[in-house]
Amino acid sequence: MPPLLEIRSLDFFYDRQETPVFSALSLQVNQGELVRIKGVSGSGKSTLLRLICRLQTYQNGSILFKGTPVESMVPAELRRSIIYVAQIPSMIDASVKDNLLFPFSFSSNSHKCKPADGELLEMLEAFYLQDIGLDHQARNLSIGQQQRIALMRALLLDPEILLLDEPTSALDSKSASMIFASVDYLNQVQGKTILMVTHSHYHSENAAIVSYVLENNKLRKE
Repeated sequence: MPPLLEIRSLDFFYDRQETPVFSALSLQVNQGELVRIKGVSGSGKSTLLRLICRLQTYQNGSILFKGTPVESMVPAELRRSIIYVAQIPSMIDASVKDNLLFPFSFSSNSHKCKPADGELLEMLEAFYLQDIGLDHQARNLSIGQQQRIALMRALLLDPEILLLDEPTSALDSKSASMIFASVDYLNQVQGKTILMVTHSHYHSENAAIVSYVLENNKLRKE
């Protein structure tokens, strides 16, 4: 069985840039793993996630999902299978509930059943947001709370892989700890395969974690 996600000999340059961001970079992500990629700011961590979900285009190499090149997948199929959670969460100017259910308004998700309020309330508790009601206005939440709402929203769509882009970059240590606990919950309890890039130190007893460092245009396993 092929890896869930595989990157083979990836090369990527920005326009007119002589030094590559990635040179022959390779990576395998297996079902159920939590893969963490660390690296200094500007090393290309976020770019790698954007290449996986086709928000940017690479020059050479291949990115495969279940053995299929991502560029040959129908965009709607790719978005259902791999969900990218951005560094700064995107919230609509509405309630927490409306934000959680917003993706279900898209035609690509029309076949999915909207969760009931009871399920949403249980999820809020699992993500340490039990003091936040469904009618609470999302714009009044802290960045850390909004980030957890974004993780919940992604989970509701039941993707096969979650791509998390620096989920703790703008947070204090307490809020960051809550985000990492939520990531562990997604992986260990919900069984989600996760590829996360971060510059933060991640304390966890999760045995499923596989760690890499991105440096000198390549990945090095820790």
